[in-house]
Amino acid sequence: MPTTPALSFDPLDPAAQDAVRALAAAAAEHDGVAPLSEQPLLRLGTDADWLTHVVARDDEGTVVGYLQVDRGGDDASAELVVHPDGRRQGVGGVLLRTAERDARLPMFSGAPGQRGKPLRVWAHGDLPAAQAFAAAHGYEVARELLVLARALGPDDAARDVPDLAGLALRTFRPGADDEAWVRLNARAFADHPEQGRLTVDDLHDRQREPWFDADGFFLVVPADDETSEPLGYLWTKVEDQPEGARAGESRVGEIYAVGVSPDAQGRGLGRALTAVGLRHLARVGCDRAVLYVDGDNAAALATYAGAGFERAAADVQYARPAVA
Repeated sequence: MPTTPALSFDPLDPAAQDAVRALAAAAAEHDGVAPLSEQPLLRLGTDADWLTHVVARDDEGTVVGYLQVDRGGDDASAELVVHPDGRRQGVGGVLLRTAERDARLPMFSGAPGQRGKPLRVWAHGDLPAAQAFAAAHGYEVARELLVLARALGPDDAARDVPDLAGLALRTFRPGADDEAWVRLNARAFADHPEQGRLTVDDLHDRQREPWFDADGFFLVVPADDETSEPLGYLWTKVEDQPEGARAGESRVGEIYAVGVSPDAQGRGLGRALTAVGLRHLARVGCDRAVLYVDGDNAAALATYAGAGFERAAADVQYARPAVA
């Protein structure tokens, strides 16, 4: 008979962080999709009053589940994972109820503005098991994050830099451009629940990742003053090439983020920067490009459709229906 897992809520020490990464890797291998997005993995070592870590262990002390609740936005956002060997034993339900309680009344923080928040829970890949779990607990789709993809070829590598009409394109300079990029990103994504909240520390976390390459990070600046505040940016991401890719499998590169200042909207920068990203990815050896975009972002969807992208998958946020 299933037993209730033991839960711990302390900040994660290095050993616990490694255990959660191993748990996520086991789930990804089993499900074919990563159960946790990049941000929760980068925050495994973060101790903040708006963030809750929950580790579930079985009777032998083995980590069988993990939950992270982020209360820094308008809604509380949760991501959780259960080890494939520990599923259908109530672990997921315990973690979900814990997330619901934490959203209503944070366990370790009475900070103003962090109580009574609606809860949204991510399901990466929106697999049938996740759909059934959400339905069984009264959750419905509240947000869809689409994964778009397209092939890359020689024509992409041969692209000219689009005419930016009085603007210039240069690569990002770590250290010198950090704060300016954070300001630009906050303006470009002022209404975005995750992207617009990124801080200099978040940027530095990514700069320490093995995939970070400043040569694939581009800023748009006024042509007559390249040291002034940037008006747009294009950030690409290419993970280490897996062994299988050397045997002929696709090498995938990501249009990681495209941001345009509100002051520069309507000048075609999003379309031009997307072309820059495709050219860069093709030139570094990628033969497939992917990106993430919210399903209700009509303008971005139109831009990416025009660049040849098509829907490949989706991540979904679930929430309980609002009570009238």
